[in-house]
Amino acid sequence: MKIVYFHGFGSSHASGTVESLRNMLPEDEIVAPDIPVDPAEALPYLLELCKTEQPNLIVGTSMGGMYAQQMRGFKRIIVNPAFNMSTMSKVLKTGEYEFFNGRYDGAKKFKITKDIIQHHNQMERQQFKNIPQEDIENVWGLFGINDPVVHTYDLFKKHYPAERAIRFDGEHRLNDKIIKKVLLPLIEEIRGMK
Repeated sequence: MKIVYFHGFGSSHASGTVESLRNMLPEDEIVAPDIPVDPAEALPYLLELCKTEQPNLIVGTSMGGMYAQQMRGFKRIIVNPAFNMSTMSKVLKTGEYEFFNGRYDGAKKFKITKDIIQHHNQMERQQFKNIPQEDIENVWGLFGINDPVVHTYDLFKKHYPAERAIRFDGEHRLNDKIIKKVLLPLIEEIRGMK
């Protein structure tokens, strides 16, 4: 099985989740890109990546979940998806930041500008438009009950079946326990689908 993983804000292909998935799913291929900071660049890049890679599954966490939701035509698991990045003032505000993990290009820092926030806002307003009916059955949402950052469970249920909105005992970030207890069983369930 080929799985593409989309990381969260300020992270990279080198996140701990990628390492855990590779260790826990040694027979599968885990493709992990570095997502560009500006959504005007990121969304087309990720659409082209998925078109090229043709993954069996896309897993996205937080900001990566927001992007993964928009990859129509693929099976997707979105974990604590940050559908409303532009209004998350505690996270997305202008300034210079350090990446949490190493990036392929060696970049250590990134800037958030007013234009980038505006690009997020423009994309967010379009992200749920024209979802094909057959695509609605391709998305599962995982939501940490104690997530202090993102609260999009109800928004997910406005666009996808309630039975695909799964709550788990956890917070915003995935850890090995949650991956083993919640994410891996769902991956195995999807693996068994025709």
